[in-house]
Amino acid sequence: MKITVIGGGPGGLYFSILTKKALPHCEIDIYERNRPDDSFGFGVVFSDETLGEFLKRDMESYELIRSNFAYWDDIIIARDGQEVSIAGNGFCGCSRKTLLKLLHQRCSEEGIRLHFEQNVDDLSQFADSDIILASDGIGSAIRSQFAAEFGTQIELKSNRFVWLGSTKPLDAFTYFFRSTPHGIIVAHSYQYEPGMSTWIFECSNDTWEKHGFEVTNEADTIAKIEAIFKEELDGHGLISNKSHWRQFPHVTNKKWFHNNIVLLGDAKATAHYSIGSGTKLAMECAIGLSDAVIANPNNVQAAFHQYEQSRRNTVEMIQYAATVSLDWFEHMDRHMQHPFYQFAFGCMTRSKKVTFENLMMRDKSFTDKVLAEFNGNQEAKPAAFHDFKLRDLVLPNRIVMAPMGQYRAENGEVNDWHFQHYTSRAVGGVGLLLTEMTAVSETGRITLGCAGLYSQNHIDKWKRITAFIHQNTAAKIGIQLGHSGPKGATKRPNEGANQPLENPWELIAASAIPFAEGMPTPKIMTIADMDTVTAQFVQATQNAEAAGFDLVELQAHHGFLLASFLSPLTNQRTDEFGGSIENRLKFPLHVFKAMRAVFPNEKPMSVRISACDWAKGGITENEVLTIANAFKEAGADCINVSTGNTVSHQKPLVGRMWQTPFSDAIRNTVHIPTITAGYIQNIDQINTILLNGRADMVALGRPLLLDPYFVRNAQAYENYRPTDIPDSYFAGTSHLYPYLAAERKQMESMKKVLKPKSNKK
Repeated sequence: MKITVIGGGPGGLYFSILTKKALPHCEIDIYERNRPDDSFGFGVVFSDETLGEFLKRDMESYELIRSNFAYWDDIIIARDGQEVSIAGNGFCGCSRKTLLKLLHQRCSEEGIRLHFEQNVDDLSQFADSDIILASDGIGSAIRSQFAAEFGTQIELKSNRFVWLGSTKPLDAFTYFFRSTPHGIIVAHSYQYEPGMSTWIFECSNDTWEKHGFEVTNEADTIAKIEAIFKEELDGHGLISNKSHWRQFPHVTNKKWFHNNIVLLGDAKATAHYSIGSGTKLAMECAIGLSDAVIANPNNVQAAFHQYEQSRRNTVEMIQYAATVSLDWFEHMDRHMQHPFYQFAFGCMTRSKKVTFENLMMRDKSFTDKVLAEFNGNQEAKPAAFHDFKLRDLVLPNRIVMAPMGQYRAENGEVNDWHFQHYTSRAVGGVGLLLTEMTAVSETGRITLGCAGLYSQNHIDKWKRITAFIHQNTAAKIGIQLGHSGPKGATKRPNEGANQPLENPWELIAASAIPFAEGMPTPKIMTIADMDTVTAQFVQATQNAEAAGFDLVELQAHHGFLLASFLSPLTNQRTDEFGGSIENRLKFPLHVFKAMRAVFPNEKPMSVRISACDWAKGGITENEVLTIANAFKEAGADCINVSTGNTVSHQKPLVGRMWQTPFSDAIRNTVHIPTITAGYIQNIDQINTILLNGRADMVALGRPLLLDPYFVRNAQAYENYRPTDIPDSYFAGTSHLYPYLAAERKQMESMKKVLKPKSNKK
């Protein structure tokens, strides 16, 4: 087998070493554009886990790397003079130049031919190669030649960064955050060999411009940065190495190979440096590609398929975590307002891979500080079980039952099914229950099985539920009032999603746009229609008060009637209710103000919105912030933040806690309490979200469907004993609490055993 490697970075070198060891008769040539001693950047970072993988794959490389790295166990977060150290992280730094030198040595030992100062842009000279490995970096010339075949996409992120070095010694990986008159600048810094440390400085483009930085003016950059970080550098200067300001390019490829060409490293996929995964990702993918080639020495295409299949999911997960981490740094100003330990906790948990429990197992002294700051003068307890006040309404905890359609009502009337559905979760300890979307009129229903609140019978049936909850539990209950709009008159979901009824009623919406193919086209709302619908919402709000609800939530999300006005994808009006976000807001805001005027002043109201349409041309972040601020000024006490379902062709990026960044943006920009939701599965995730300030309450949907006692189990797991467990059920605590305490102890012991062994020298 003949293999040509274009690009002599760590990934290409390591792939060559592993493959040549296993297949000694194959010919491998590496072509690098730079000289052997050239290196751009300063240090690279590996975790204990990655070092352990190197140990298993090539002992010689491992020992060479290990003998030349600086190890640290702590991460320090410092902000304007305050700092905290978090232990148990297990990373090492190594000079990039040294790493390349060591891998060059291993290549020579294995008989791999190295060719330096070779700038390859014509592949025809390698026509006899079985494999051409393109590992020529972010700006890969090989990938660019076949961008269409690879399906290459490159997105430049907004922040500016510059990579510098210093002689300043550092005991730990340290984030230095500095407030300046022009905004926040952060230094990602770590020591990688005695007397040398890497310093990556990052700031928003606005801050960069206001400081007057220039892309290639290294002397000016160093002078300004040294002045800003004078205390942190402690008399040490900064060192440049072609240190130009850049914006991070997020690189993805729909396909990783084309004919006999295969991508590796940054040419294939980039991961933001804030999670230290660039070199790690390249070398781990080198392992995956080498394994595939070794397993398929006579079938290159099979090898490439195996490589992509085995590595794509992991790479995309790392890229997603890196993007979430990057987003946190792109909004540093949003987080700097938090108390210090909450800020530090938010920084540590920014990618969502690390949670409160992860950190507690690493360094309990740090999580104790975080929790003590959150508790303030209140009783020391898990974040989720703190009460929360909205106007005069006090919720016993921060866990909310999300609105979940039951589709079992008859003529809009709730029944025994709904009674058990809501009351069992209230007895189960949920702090606030939000009802399924409840229609304000008969034609405002989504299906014939949807609940309503537009008759006295409806009031009476709902009152039976609210009365039981108030008399027997500490839970509070709110009703979500809405109108289906363009998504109405459909069959129940179990009968066919988005399937219209045989005899549908007339639908109305902001514009004549059907929600999905095969659904009726709605009528464009007139002023008279708006007056009618407003009156229906007002009457339903008065009915909610009569039925004993503690809170009313306005449904303005997921493409229903009011939401159809908010999104540019569903509002194409040319009158005063279309066009700008201010115009698109007019009718939903008018409805809310009319509802707020008739609902008791001491009771809170919330609004549920879709903060992203997950479709091209959809609502923007600035528009979402305008919407949230407008409802706040109109008297909303809370924004329930959801996303999507505006259009049927949406493409959401789903993952654990996937909607929390949208809640974070609204909460910490508009300064209004928020509820978040979205694949939140356990009490650890709930506590993490609350402690890092991304939301004030967390809503659960599906986890509560088959476990109405989720909250009671979570309280036992946390060994928190609330005062609202019904007397009839209290005896159960003598079984549940010891059982879950033992289960948690066993799980934590297993996690400690499975933690990668420290590679500290």
